[in-house]
Amino acid sequence: MEKVYIYDTTLRDGSQAEGVNFSLEDKLRIAQKLDEFGIDYIEGGWPYANPKDNLFFQKIKGMNLSHAKPVTFGSTRKPGKSVKEDKQIEALIKAGTPVVTIFGKSWDMHVTEALKTTLDENLDMVYESVEFLKKHVEEVIFDAEHFFDGFKANPEYALAVLEAAVRGGADWIVLCDTNGGKLPHEVYDITKHVTERFPQVKVGIHAHNDSETAVANSIMAVLAGARQVHGTINGIGERTGNANLCSIIPNLQLKLGFKVIPEENLKRLTEIARFVAELSNMPLPRNMPYVGESAFAHKGGVHASAVMKKALTYEHIDPSLVGNRRKITVSDLAGKSNLIYKLREFGINVDENSPELLRLVERVKELENEGYHFEAAEASLELLCKRHFGLVKDYFDFDAYRVLIAKRRNDSLPTSEATVRLAVEGVDEHTAALGNGPVSALDRALRKALEEFYPNLREMQLIDYKVRIINESAGTSAKVRVLIESGDSKRKWGTVGVSENVIEASWIALRDAIVYKLMKDEEEAS
Repeated sequence: MEKVYIYDTTLRDGSQAEGVNFSLEDKLRIAQKLDEFGIDYIEGGWPYANPKDNLFFQKIKGMNLSHAKPVTFGSTRKPGKSVKEDKQIEALIKAGTPVVTIFGKSWDMHVTEALKTTLDENLDMVYESVEFLKKHVEEVIFDAEHFFDGFKANPEYALAVLEAAVRGGADWIVLCDTNGGKLPHEVYDITKHVTERFPQVKVGIHAHNDSETAVANSIMAVLAGARQVHGTINGIGERTGNANLCSIIPNLQLKLGFKVIPEENLKRLTEIARFVAELSNMPLPRNMPYVGESAFAHKGGVHASAVMKKALTYEHIDPSLVGNRRKITVSDLAGKSNLIYKLREFGINVDENSPELLRLVERVKELENEGYHFEAAEASLELLCKRHFGLVKDYFDFDAYRVLIAKRRNDSLPTSEATVRLAVEGVDEHTAALGNGPVSALDRALRKALEEFYPNLREMQLIDYKVRIINESAGTSAKVRVLIESGDSKRKWGTVGVSENVIEASWIALRDAIVYKLMKDEEEAS
């Protein structure tokens, strides 16, 4: 198997995504994960640009990475300045990494318009910077910025820039689609031209996703001879992002037979995608290939039935190869096959011709028609199924709730108060609580009534709350759907409630969230 080297720039290019701001600790934790995963190069940042990156390179020296090479990033020397006097070049060397990557202009328009220098001076900048760095570090990678645009505008000059880097001793020349505007066939043809022109030099690809082709462009470059691929976890990056390594790695390894990362590590791909999503505060899209929650989800009854017989019918790979899992959802499009699969997940075995199963299918479809959404609320679905078969005990007997919202003349915000009456094992409880909103107050009052009997509820948290109007044309009589995400130290779960009254919809979802927590804890204890 031929090796393709993965160069991760999540900590540098990825951190330039709008809304992403990694702390120093975040960067170190991500670097550790990338190393354990089997990434070959980890670009940590630009040491001359900010103090955080300087600290990162100091700290990473003590991490004893087992596989990855840390990389500093910078640019060629400035026009008209000696390379020995360039403070930015000096900072790259002082960072002490075994690998340095510098970028240089390969599009003649950028040289004359952005750098305001001559084409010959730019060639000298590339050659002298690479040659100087090569005397001080083990490995120098040259990023030919805007290479594909430069090649199309002036191929002779773009190739001359690569030639200058090669003469300087660059270990890799990386072709950058910096504007992200090129299509796969162009990337293949141009990369092929470069690999044939410089057969003695290792070539890489650095693609951006402005045309939604960064993954395809990276793969086509590899097919044309590139053996280093730059990208980020989850494709985060400036504008529309960088090439998504979470798609590139399995495509190259599972589909094309290249050696990319250790085979046993590939099953950690979903884990690392979610880890970076959490630290970057960029939620992982559910439909992201390979690692998204819906990547192997089957909603239609025909699909579910076929997958249960033979997974290959609607799955391009075994989800476990990348650490993901198959998901059969239940909705108004589902049939018996979907529900049987879910029942088995819930530990309920039922004959497929059982009248009770048919009644449950119809009940699910009725509820979805009313506005319920079980795809995003599997805890409510599990409770529905187990209640249908009499498998959920009554943890409390509900009597009444009341919610009051009041605002006085001098109040900046309304005050919300909720009262709840219920009984637990014959003991009546009547509690009241304030909250920063009516749902918050209702949640606190309900828990206040139950925590004496079920102390484990104290570790439960309400993580997210969403309201959606279902039939907008009905005006003030429209139904609303409330989705609540809850969690504890072990798991997260979603519940749903539907009503014409937003408080009642919230109550239904809150009640299910608490009952689910109690049921699961009891199942684990037994």
